[in-house]
Amino acid sequence: MAIKLLDKGYNPKKVEEKWYQYWLEKGLFKANLEEKEQTFSMVIPPPNVTGSLHMGHALNVTLHDILARYKKMLGYNVLWLPGTDHAGIATQNVVERELEKKGISRYDLGREEFVKAVWQWKEEYGNRIINQLKKLGCACDWSRQRFTLDEGFSQAVKEVFIRLYEEGLIYRGDYIINWCPRCQTALADLEVEHEEEEGSLYYIRYARVDGQGYVTVATTRPETLLGDTAVAVHPEDERYQNLKGVTVFVPILNREIPIIFDPYVDKEFGTGALKVTPAHDPNDFELGQKHSLPMVKVIDERGRMTKEAGPYMGLDRFKCRERILEDLEKNGQLLKIEPIKHSVGHCYRCKTIVEPLVSKQWFVHTKPLAEPAIAAVKEGKTRLIPASWEKTYYEWMNNIRDWCISRQIWWGHRIPVWYCKDCQEIIVAKEIPKACPKCDSTNLEPEMDVLDTWFSSALWPFGTLGWPKETKELKLFYPTNVLITGFDILFFWVARMMMMGLHFMGDVPFYDVYIHALVRDERGEKMSKTKGNVIDPLDMVAKYGTDALRFTLVSLAAQGRDIRLSERRIEGYRHFINKIWNAARFALMNLEEGTQPIVEPHKGSEADRWILSRLQFVIREVRKNIDIYEFDKAAYTLYHFVWHEFCDWYLEWIKPTLYKPPTPEEKKYTQSVLLYVLGETLKLLHPFIPFVTEEIWQHLPHTKESILKESYPEANDTLEDPAVVTEMETTIGLVRTVRNMRGELEIPPNTKVDIVFSTPRQDILAQIEKHQEPICRLAGIKRLTMSVHTEKPAYAAATVWEGIDVYMPLKDVLDLQTEEKRLTKEIDKMTNELTMVKRKLSNRDFLTKAPKAVVAKEQFKAKVLEEKLHKLTVNLERVRSLQQEK
Repeated sequence: MAIKLLDKGYNPKKVEEKWYQYWLEKGLFKANLEEKEQTFSMVIPPPNVTGSLHMGHALNVTLHDILARYKKMLGYNVLWLPGTDHAGIATQNVVERELEKKGISRYDLGREEFVKAVWQWKEEYGNRIINQLKKLGCACDWSRQRFTLDEGFSQAVKEVFIRLYEEGLIYRGDYIINWCPRCQTALADLEVEHEEEEGSLYYIRYARVDGQGYVTVATTRPETLLGDTAVAVHPEDERYQNLKGVTVFVPILNREIPIIFDPYVDKEFGTGALKVTPAHDPNDFELGQKHSLPMVKVIDERGRMTKEAGPYMGLDRFKCRERILEDLEKNGQLLKIEPIKHSVGHCYRCKTIVEPLVSKQWFVHTKPLAEPAIAAVKEGKTRLIPASWEKTYYEWMNNIRDWCISRQIWWGHRIPVWYCKDCQEIIVAKEIPKACPKCDSTNLEPEMDVLDTWFSSALWPFGTLGWPKETKELKLFYPTNVLITGFDILFFWVARMMMMGLHFMGDVPFYDVYIHALVRDERGEKMSKTKGNVIDPLDMVAKYGTDALRFTLVSLAAQGRDIRLSERRIEGYRHFINKIWNAARFALMNLEEGTQPIVEPHKGSEADRWILSRLQFVIREVRKNIDIYEFDKAAYTLYHFVWHEFCDWYLEWIKPTLYKPPTPEEKKYTQSVLLYVLGETLKLLHPFIPFVTEEIWQHLPHTKESILKESYPEANDTLEDPAVVTEMETTIGLVRTVRNMRGELEIPPNTKVDIVFSTPRQDILAQIEKHQEPICRLAGIKRLTMSVHTEKPAYAAATVWEGIDVYMPLKDVLDLQTEEKRLTKEIDKMTNELTMVKRKLSNRDFLTKAPKAVVAKEQFKAKVLEEKLHKLTVNLERVRSLQQEK
């Protein structure tokens, strides 16, 4: 196939859509059901249908895509299964807001019509995030795309619910749950986001019934005292030993309640006396169960006070707080108020403060399910990477509470339960029952609640493969090989998939769980629209191209360390993409028709053998690091090889061979090496930056329809040449040393210098002499002198590299007096600027009142100025030292 030249510049917009459509048309992402090849499978963490791509998604799917493409090129039968989550509360909220704009509520429509409206919304907008994932180049098998509410998956959800119910692992009962008054639904503990807030600690007197004084309790929620059914103290608290058998009055209501003794009470908090409200606090609920206390519900599901709240009935819970504090103060029952910082739970969707309520809900008894999931990690069946997450996993799983799975919303999997209104029988079935199996009544009422979204997504690794049917997909692709996810859903999702996978499939759902970092802004702040520091991945793709964004994220994705991202970094890696393009363009312009990428051990110039040897090292490093999920190290290895070794050194080194070769044979072989190294490098890079590599590869001689069909490079031991690597590294080190000396003294690139290399080692001198032409050409040397021993010439800059003395005579190169004046002026300017910044940073008002981002910017500025000032000072000292020599 003929060699085709590349355009002058790389244009991502021109390339990305073209190649993605090509990959889809050729079916390159599809898994097959043949058993000939080794399989590799992953499921995508299903994004919400309401979602829009953010940097966390971009990082996550980029890492998945690297593995998918890498394994395909290694010859695996790869299934990367995509799909979306119905996101019960989030989706219902979105559609309700849309209806509100038209003055309609879901109750106006009724359940059936509202659910139809949500499906309509899903069909219109639900694929937005899928299309955004495609923009990132995701090599998912889109022919197998699933949705957590599609028919097949719904059957799996019903099957799991029924089996767990029949096994006694799902039950219905009264329990304390987190309730969102805005979303009108129960929330799992994990769906409650706790935020530190300024609040108050109220000290309230509870009068003793015997008239012998009072007991003071401290609370942050005085409105709940109306539901108090006891006051608890620690059995060893000496202050309260005389309270055994004593009862007190609930303030305002004057209801009699007992003093109870329990070691749960923290003697150090407040007064050491704790009001107990079993219906409105999870810890109080446990105390209530233990001491057989009644439950008095004083706040309802809309956050309003019930009739049990007496004179406050009908008030909003926070309005009630204001009123009750006024009344307590009037009655002399409010002793004092102290400011406090405390953690307040909010709904993870609408941010409303949640209300703990006792409610009849459906629960999963999780302890029996958690035990095998703990053992699976301990025994190494599933690895958490980094392993530091194991401790967190064990702590949570060992202390797991029963999981509330019912939600009081309309969008989701209806709980497959019916109630007989005549005999109160609970009927759990896949299909609508015709009659009650116990009493034959047809007076049946369906359960109105739906299942928690995380219940259905816990079945994702096997429900998406056709379970409960015994499909070929399940046989081939379960367990999946790896799950890549953020730490924030380790318990929401990962732990629950472990429990369900082991229970229903008898095996772990995945062998590895790679937990990636959080993407923050460049100052380490969490990105949020409120702070205005969000970097939109789609904006970055439009501006710099997908490959630049992907390579940036991967390069920064060190295990166990959050990513600090800035647009400047993405722009920097866009330069890397351009570097690859320009290097490929140069290579193609210097290849002849018929050039083949055929190389042989120990053949060609030192530069040819060096680059081939270095390539084998790079292949090993990249493969090793991808295999152990050290993606950043793999990216760094490729970056260093491409930019520095291939572009900066090899291409520059071989220009004379390409332009004015000593013999046609030498040129022809160097062209073969150039084509070979370029091709192998593109293959190495492809999983990381698929678009630019496909575009360049299509311009090379090839027989496969896509670079994705090529084999991933494998190191060839016969092409390694340690001796030539050492020789070339010595030569490159000397060139770099001379360049650094020039840079420090700011000698212009077009000014040639004289250089003296001095070393007692004859073998090194022989190497320098052999490579004299490229050394002089690449370092800008006019005259090169080599000797076994040379005294430092007068008026010369000097340094040492690897035991070799390097001298640069400056007599005809640099006017030292002019240079001294320039450096002195620069130092004065920099010193004044640094003084002003430090003055600002020493100002207490500035440090306390200015936004954190502004302070951080000034601190960074001070650091940069100090570094520049240090460098200028060192250079000034060197110039003055040279003047003294003169």
